[in-house]
Amino acid sequence: MRRLGFGDAVVLGLGSMLGAGVFAALGPAAAAAGTGLLIALAVAAVVAYCNATASARLAAVYPESGGTYVYGRRRLGPVWGFTAGWGFVVGKTASCAAMALTFGAYAWPAHPVPPAVAAVVVLTAVNYLGVTKTAGLTRLLVAATLLALAAVVAAGLGGGAADPANLTGWTGGGVLGIGQAAALLFFSFAGYARIATLGEEVRDPATTIPRAIPVALGIVLVIYAVIAVTALLAVGPGGLAAAAAPLAAVAGSGTLAFLAPVVRVGGALASAGVLLSLMAGIGRTTLAMARDHELPAVLGAVHPRFRVPHRAELVLGVVVVVVVLVADVQAAIGFSSFAVLVYYAIANAAAFTLPGHQSPHRARLRVVTVIGLLGCLALAFTLPPTTIAIGVVVLAVGVAGRAVLRTVRGRG
Repeated sequence: MRRLGFGDAVVLGLGSMLGAGVFAALGPAAAAAGTGLLIALAVAAVVAYCNATASARLAAVYPESGGTYVYGRRRLGPVWGFTAGWGFVVGKTASCAAMALTFGAYAWPAHPVPPAVAAVVVLTAVNYLGVTKTAGLTRLLVAATLLALAAVVAAGLGGGAADPANLTGWTGGGVLGIGQAAALLFFSFAGYARIATLGEEVRDPATTIPRAIPVALGIVLVIYAVIAVTALLAVGPGGLAAAAAPLAAVAGSGTLAFLAPVVRVGGALASAGVLLSLMAGIGRTTLAMARDHELPAVLGAVHPRFRVPHRAELVLGVVVVVVVLVADVQAAIGFSSFAVLVYYAIANAAAFTLPGHQSPHRARLRVVTVIGLLGCLALAFTLPPTTIAIGVVVLAVGVAGRAVLRTVRGRG
């Protein structure tokens, strides 16, 4: 039933994007680009806009769950669809680890790993029982996030520590550093594709969705820019890069440090909420791929009582705990960004092949998909060489494993 209007679509987009990413990504971005992270933020937003536009076009044609896994299969072939789905699964698994570690950093700064592991264990159990984020819980988490971000701005600008000299040296990291920071900050916009999948829920989706995407992204960009400028003024790029919980460090930098606990609670709540959503989404994508025989069939089992892909959820929980124990936030965000950028590169390539010769917007939309495709690939390959190498190997192992599984089944 189409009940949502333009304003509803924008609000849902804000709720999907205004999450825990900004609590984690500013530190690694500052380490890569210094004050140039402000340029990187704009670049990341442009790429996100192109990706969301491509996803909206595809979702209108293929209103099915599965996202680019489905789009890639339909438009480019099964291997590209699998690559997108595998990239989503492994990239978002790394996102889970990043969110868990962010939760730990804000909940217990001195020892972030134990609370991170505990959060994964608890939320794995929650997902196993079939409990998901309700609309009410989503509104609560968005409110907590906005309150925490407001506390960051108030403490950073009103605490007496702000220094305009911290905004100098915008190109200190060079073009490569700015590109790397943009790839890392891309993580902060995760959720923007939610608007693109509202085709069956909004009135006049062909008009509403293309209007809602830039508005929601623009609002989020302004909010993130205000937070980034505040953070740089308060503690500088060096202070951001060195902090395990960057926004808590900003809040604690001046005379309004009593607001730091508000930021810590907000960061922890936002991280836990995103982690819950991510784990549920990965489990269901894994289920879809297992049912299509693209992953081992054992992962396609659905619990008879709780109606969730319980084996996939348990495997995911174990893998995320392992990543939490061996990686840090920057490594997890970097790998996640690489895999998800590849995912959206495939989405843009798929959207480019869509027919529509009668559409007056055909040329503009094709330009947008080309910019999105090239932007995703460019950002992915500005990440550190180790991150790129690990990402390429993991994607290649997935494709090779698929080929082996299909060969074995063919012989059977």
